[in-house]
Amino acid sequence: MRHDVVNPATEELVQSVELADREQVDTAIALSVQAFRHWREVAPGDRARLLRRFAEAVDHDIEHLAALEVANAGHTISNARWEAGNVRDVLFYYSAAPERLLGQQIPVPGGVDITFKEPLGVVGVIVPWNFPMPIAGWGFAPALAAGNTVVLKPAELTPLTAMRLGELAVEAGIPEHVFQVLPGKGSVVGDRFVTHPDVRKIVFTGSVEVGQEVMAGCAKQVKRVTLELGGKSANVVFADSDLERAAATAPYGVFDNAGQDCCARSRILVERSAYERFLELFEPAVGNVVVGDPSNPSSEMGPLISAAHRDRVSSYVPEGSPVAFRGQCPTGPGYWYPPTVLAPVSVTDPAYREEIFGPVVVVIPFDDEADAIRIANDSPFGLSGSIWTENLGRALRVARGIETGALSVNSHSSVRYWTPFGGFKQSGLGRELGPDALDAFTDVKNVFLATG
Repeated sequence: MRHDVVNPATEELVQSVELADREQVDTAIALSVQAFRHWREVAPGDRARLLRRFAEAVDHDIEHLAALEVANAGHTISNARWEAGNVRDVLFYYSAAPERLLGQQIPVPGGVDITFKEPLGVVGVIVPWNFPMPIAGWGFAPALAAGNTVVLKPAELTPLTAMRLGELAVEAGIPEHVFQVLPGKGSVVGDRFVTHPDVRKIVFTGSVEVGQEVMAGCAKQVKRVTLELGGKSANVVFADSDLERAAATAPYGVFDNAGQDCCARSRILVERSAYERFLELFEPAVGNVVVGDPSNPSSEMGPLISAAHRDRVSSYVPEGSPVAFRGQCPTGPGYWYPPTVLAPVSVTDPAYREEIFGPVVVVIPFDDEADAIRIANDSPFGLSGSIWTENLGRALRVARGIETGALSVNSHSSVRYWTPFGGFKQSGLGRELGPDALDAFTDVKNVFLATG
């Protein structure tokens, strides 16, 4: 079976990709098991050196990888370059890990007690279509660094950069079958990762609904799992903040990647005394977002991933919706949707409660700190968010009060590869990136040596 990869900005065929069937998945997993026996024994310094070569290969291929992502996912060229660079940086970061997977010596009577961090085995990484490159790297880089082998399933819609990364790994000298990329359907490849007893861990990024199925499947084997799921993050703007800056940057906190981002600040909460002024400033900022050909360096937002997804996003803005204002977008071929601001909205409105995963944001007033925290926490999700205030004490109080995994103050930055990333509540389990990620790819072994 094959899948036609379509450019979402032009609706033209990019490439037809062969999809793996169950037999091919089983073969790949068997080869990964064999490769693990050797990869785990590679000297730490040598494994580190191979990962650095992999990072260098990605660095030399950045323009090619970025062009693939523009064509495959409709990402703007500036974002795609950053994403390819992020894969490089994550590989470089975790290339330091093999020589630093330190255990402990624990004082005990009658002997010496030491611990080791042992690799798990075969790790299955299931990647979504919204950020195909970086999210792949967040999974495979620490897994490989810890001595595991990896089978990776890219999303059907966006397999091209993952396939290229697999080629680059081999070119860099990563041993055969240590890192394999298997394009295919989730119901075939992803499901087999979950059910196959030789896959010891699943890393999944995607919807809550599929994440629940993955978690349930892993539970049957007590298989380890890391989940990064949905979000409905809040951008909390207090009246004492720099309103001009808060309004000018707010579009990029929600409309980046056309809103197809689990971290999108899709609920903007504004202190009531500043609410009208914020909207006055926000309208021209939204209108100034450049939506267009993603290969053009001046474009700031590209298309949605597919016609079906555009229909889903549109369903949250039916006729009669409280559209406060909209930006512009191209007409003609491509899955375009304009940046859209809804205000006022009811807390029962699906646009307020559900993850739209598109360029639609709601703006809501609040009365005080307690009210802001209450509204921000009125969600089953807890992935990201922002707080805008000039009061340091308030920033810390509100940050501690909001139930979310990653917050930024006076900015919209959520993800740095050297700091942990993950969600509260239904936004997921476990942490990716930073020093914490390695714990998810190792088991602690305790060894006691009697001396008496």
